[in-house]
Amino acid sequence: MSGLNDPIIALSTAQGEAAIAIIRLSGIGVIEIADQVFYGKNLTKVGGHTLHYGKIKADDGRIIDECMVSIFRAPRSYTKEDAVEISCHGSTYIIKEIIGLFLSKGVRLAQPGEYTQRAYLNGQLDLTQAEAVADLISSTTASQHELAMNQMRGGFSRMIAELRAELIEFASLIELENDFGEEDVEFADRSKLKSLVNKIRQVIIDLRDSFQYGNAIKEGVPIAIVGRPNVGKSTLLNALLNDDKAIVSDIAGTTRDVIEDTIQLNGILLRFLDTAGLRETTDEIESIGISRTREQIDKAKIILYLDEIEEDHRGIVDRYSALQITPDNQQIIILLNKSDTFHACHSYDIEEAVSTLTGRLPVMSFSAKNKTRLDELKQLIIRYIQQMNQRSDATITNLRHYQALQDTDQSLQQVLTGLDTGVSSDFIAMDIRHALHYLSEITGEITTDDLLESIFRNFCIGK
Repeated sequence: MSGLNDPIIALSTAQGEAAIAIIRLSGIGVIEIADQVFYGKNLTKVGGHTLHYGKIKADDGRIIDECMVSIFRAPRSYTKEDAVEISCHGSTYIIKEIIGLFLSKGVRLAQPGEYTQRAYLNGQLDLTQAEAVADLISSTTASQHELAMNQMRGGFSRMIAELRAELIEFASLIELENDFGEEDVEFADRSKLKSLVNKIRQVIIDLRDSFQYGNAIKEGVPIAIVGRPNVGKSTLLNALLNDDKAIVSDIAGTTRDVIEDTIQLNGILLRFLDTAGLRETTDEIESIGISRTREQIDKAKIILYLDEIEEDHRGIVDRYSALQITPDNQQIIILLNKSDTFHACHSYDIEEAVSTLTGRLPVMSFSAKNKTRLDELKQLIIRYIQQMNQRSDATITNLRHYQALQDTDQSLQQVLTGLDTGVSSDFIAMDIRHALHYLSEITGEITTDDLLESIFRNFCIGK
């Protein structure tokens, strides 16, 4: 960034023609500069959090637009600096003229994320809250919005602060022991320290494991539809999407590649993946599709295994087992298609038999063609998604946070190993310091220029 508090300007609303556009300024002198071009009131004499009507005029006296100007005085602004927001008509010509006018007065264009970076550097937000601002802007579902809002309110930050405070208390006692190293004294109760570290580790592990759920919500929960060819996978996808997204044919191997589309359900984005049928084949193109199916199975959070319902329930189980699906923290639902050809009671008996033989996996008979029991299937999917995150009071969605929590846990394990083996307090103190360092990286109490650049360069210009 060019300067920490020099005057900056950017369009904060979306590019393109609109009824209203908002142009934002922040930094030293922006109110005085705005007063040079605004005709209505003397902006240098008005209070903060006030709104004023007037005209923006060019240096030659030409009226550029009639607008409303909002004044925010430091530190009561988003950036904790003096700030001005101009609400003008959303003409691209007007926007260009106003921004150009301010540039001629010594204001510079803001860089991506610079407003939020200033808010962070000036203590308005910590780093996790700043990152949540970007997530909030990009949220497209209720669940994404909720996660971003919770993080922006500081719930995750408070948990990290509490963990650090507890560790710092013991770290100070360990450091005190080091100052009296030659006198062989212990200020920190080793059993209490071990108990504390175990307690903190459990919180760290729960937070770390919440990433599986949080990232799925943020990016959309991947759900793979798999099974042998011609059992109705594409028909099921079309039924779930209520659209003819996938080609349906009686010819086995019609789906050669992964077909993906999304729906929102209960405020959660679901990414359904219709995959190529799994079977032995000599067709080179189909083989590539089957290979990609295997990749999607590994990435999916929920796997819908599809087969046709039939009297020989052991045949269904054998075909499922032959696919050698080895789930890793995934939920498998077995769906038996074409249940309209069976009596309901008979279908239930087959469901129970297949569930028993597969270790009590959930089994549901249905008809993709007739769209029977689709609502029941959707609610089952939502229930499994909600069960993915039940251990932690906060949910992380950021890979940076996940890695820092992973590093924290490894350092805490080193502390426990040191306590069990009786190493000197110097090494225990060093491992505690490492844990504190990684926790501080999460909230931004310890940062590097490269880290800040990588975070804020992904923001939009006006935020």
